[in-house]
Amino acid sequence: MPQVIQAGGWGLLAGAALLLGAVFGYMLRVPQKVIALVMAFGAGVLLSAVSFELIDEAYEQGGLAPAAVGTLAGALAYTAGNVWLARRGARHRKRSGHHPAQAQPSEEEHSGSGLALALGALLDGVPESAVIGVSLLDGGAVSMVTVAAVFISNVPEGLSSSAGMKKAGRSKGYVFGVWGAIAAASALSAVLGYTVVGGFSPAVVAAVTAVAAGAILAMIADTMIPEAFQEAHLAIGLVTVSGFLVSFALSHA
Repeated sequence: MPQVIQAGGWGLLAGAALLLGAVFGYMLRVPQKVIALVMAFGAGVLLSAVSFELIDEAYEQGGLAPAAVGTLAGALAYTAGNVWLARRGARHRKRSGHHPAQAQPSEEEHSGSGLALALGALLDGVPESAVIGVSLLDGGAVSMVTVAAVFISNVPEGLSSSAGMKKAGRSKGYVFGVWGAIAAASALSAVLGYTVVGGFSPAVVAAVTAVAAGAILAMIADTMIPEAFQEAHLAIGLVTVSGFLVSFALSHA
């Protein structure tokens, strides 16, 4: 099978976890603490993957400078996009809506918030999927640890966010349309990560990998951990470390 198709398939698989989480969040009444604990576990899994798969790989390929500069650039780009979207109603896009002060706004409460929520989901998902495609450049085999980390973390993201969308009065068509589109965008992002980045020098590939890593780290700190702490409080430390160790074990298996 051509590697470009493999890249798209793995990206779609990881992105489909968002849609799976959305089904659970919209159709079922999942306890808030369960959502928070799964979110904390997913954050730990991603933290480990970023550390041992992405930044470490960027360092090995390009050295310290591209890895450091790329990571900072990714965090800066994500934060800038997140601030812009937060001002347009997407600040609490990963929140399930349990606390009124931190609930997603309806379109009546904040015009344009629906589009902002969709763009926010895209902002969160694209860097994760791009690195799946990039990982195929190293030896021709996808990084299963990266795929597993993105898949595991995407389930609670889709679950919590779709529950919040439902409470904000968004229709079933809107909710599943958004997550279906993001799943498709994840496949495209993985394909672009493989095809576009593949033509660059190792230093540029390292920098791109680091940019994605920085964006993911910023996303974890800005959205995933706050959502988890809101409900699980002191338990998130242990659960996050557990997720970190699971991913670490997979990367060294």
